[in-house]
Amino acid sequence: MRLAELSRRSGVPTATIKYYLREGLVPPGRRVTATQSEYDDAHLERLRLVRALVQVGRVPIASARDVLAALEDDSLDHNARLGTAVGALPHGPEPAEDDASDAQAHRTVNALLAQLGWEHTQRRTEESPAHRMLVTAVATLTRLGYPCAVEDLAPYARAGSQLAESDLDLIERYESPDRQLEAAVALTVLYEPVLLSLRRIAQAEESHRRFGAQDAGE
Repeated sequence: MRLAELSRRSGVPTATIKYYLREGLVPPGRRVTATQSEYDDAHLERLRLVRALVQVGRVPIASARDVLAALEDDSLDHNARLGTAVGALPHGPEPAEDDASDAQAHRTVNALLAQLGWEHTQRRTEESPAHRMLVTAVATLTRLGYPCAVEDLAPYARAGSQLAESDLDLIERYESPDRQLEAAVALTVLYEPVLLSLRRIAQAEESHRRFGAQDAGE
């Protein structure tokens, strides 16, 4: 296919595709004339992955290159590639290691993972962005005096485990590694507002169940 068709099928403007080509995010096509190249389905899949990273996930170009390098690294298994792709997504502020609340939060998070039997995950994610983001969130709860002990966090972790199974079920609908990486990034980003919205709707339903009937009877 020519560049115009690649743009039409991917939904990415030709100017953006040319930029990705210049940056090395998409491999060059097969040259057919001095000014034209041919592209194939492999280019289409790579372009979809780059779009998921850069346009949907707001991943910086340099970080997107790291993800693409991981995809082509034969020493990494598919699990490591998925972790690299999702780990490249922007995360919240870093914890302040010299702060007492952050130190306590770090211990709480590790105790939570140990209680859940996620020791393997704990060993591999100590320095992961998600682990640091969780530590920062728990530290903020601690400083403001809100409940955040292991028993308070455990229901959220169990719900997260169920959601992770659903995430991976969705990702496995795609056959090629590139499409699975694309889906891992895009679905992580796009389903987070779905999760937030459903949580708030569920809170409204639970509040009505607990307090609505009581208020109506007064």
